[in-house]
Amino acid sequence: MSIQKGQNVVIGQNVEFGDNVIIGNNVTIYDDTKIGSNVIIMDNAVIGKKPTRAKSSIMPEVKDFPPCELGDGVTIGTSAIIYVNAKIANDVFVADLATVREKVTVGEGTIVGRGVAIENECTVGKKCKLETNCYITAYSTIEDYVFIAPCVVTTNDNYMARDKERYNHFKGTTVKTGGRIGANATILPGKVIHEDGTVAAGSIVSRDVEKESLVVGTPAKEVSKVADKQLLRNQE
Repeated sequence: MSIQKGQNVVIGQNVEFGDNVIIGNNVTIYDDTKIGSNVIIMDNAVIGKKPTRAKSSIMPEVKDFPPCELGDGVTIGTSAIIYVNAKIANDVFVADLATVREKVTVGEGTIVGRGVAIENECTVGKKCKLETNCYITAYSTIEDYVFIAPCVVTTNDNYMARDKERYNHFKGTTVKTGGRIGANATILPGKVIHEDGTVAAGSIVSRDVEKESLVVGTPAKEVSKVADKQLLRNQE
């Protein structure tokens, strides 16, 4: 086992390391975290952080979480925060200032861009690209080969934090395999973007996007089918 550490590194109890791990300055790794081989953790990153629950939060309080797990070949950028019970698969790249919350899985080879926030209870598939400052709301499912452009916002609360009825209707976004969302688009709660569905930049998605459809506008409406050469199945 080979570990290269910078200055002021804090490593908790029972942390497991693979071979050839590089840890930058001022990194904190919490108890029981599991780190694979050929992992790079850059300056000021926090790995395995436990969530702090607000008094008004609707999320159930949980005191005991499974550990955070980083697979082989993972890179964690400067000042990124990976929470406890997050599972980061092999060859994932998490850029600077990104946040991956508890009960999140990120699939193999996915890129989580600078400043991206993935909230709790989310699943992200393999070979996805989540671009700078996009927001993945809690209870969302992102399948494989999904592209989400910068500053996309997903939502999960139609009641906007008022009326107790909202507790029964929380539902995040689902993006099926090959789905793509353009910059600054907003996806309303519970909406599904089906396989190869494509959302144009700046659109507001207020209903499901059908398979291989291109939608544009506020509210977004189908304007055409996605060109054959752009479909996932036709990529080399």
